[in-house]
Amino acid sequence: MTYMDFTLNLLEQIPIGKPIYTSRIAEKLAKQFTLGSKEAAAATSVAVKRIMDADLIPDLRFYQKGIYFKTVVTPFGERDIDRNCLIADKYLLPDKGYETGLILLHHIGLTTQIPKNRVIATNIAKECSRTDKKLGVTIKPPKVMITADNKLYLQALDALELMDKAPVDADRPYEVLAKFIIKNNLAYKMLLFYADHYYNKATIIQLAHTAGKGGTL
Repeated sequence: MTYMDFTLNLLEQIPIGKPIYTSRIAEKLAKQFTLGSKEAAAATSVAVKRIMDADLIPDLRFYQKGIYFKTVVTPFGERDIDRNCLIADKYLLPDKGYETGLILLHHIGLTTQIPKNRVIATNIAKECSRTDKKLGVTIKPPKVMITADNKLYLQALDALELMDKAPVDADRPYEVLAKFIIKNNLAYKMLLFYADHYYNKATIIQLAHTAGKGGTL
């Protein structure tokens, strides 16, 4: 099997719309043929170019350097790349970011309003908030580096911090937050730890209100 055959086989297995990262293909090619990372990257680049030039996968499209996708024709034109996957890969996975802002409050059930702007707290954002215009999201640095262990704690505290600033229309907002905390098995002592170290006093007070709702936390 040649590098091109191997790459073609991988590309054919990827679903329509899903981002295709040449770096990931190169990793698999390196393992299959026992290549160094640079050699595998170069071989992948050549293989993908030849596949595109020969039109071996007619629905394969270039998105940007290192990223391709497969499309399909619909009554509305060609289907675009899955931007939610791009956002997740770039800013959320694995455990390097989470949804915050008004969309978080909507997902939790604190507001029925659906915000137009999507905000993500992510380790990728180093100093200040900025807008990724191509993907249509705002990214902001987290209060503390996000990990698998603290991600849900920070989400809960972000929601509490936003409660006085956002259009909360839930009948019993503290009970809604308490249910989120219980559902995700969050420990009150850890919530208090993060609130004390990284959030303001108003958030600690909001946490105290929440602690009295929904049973034992």
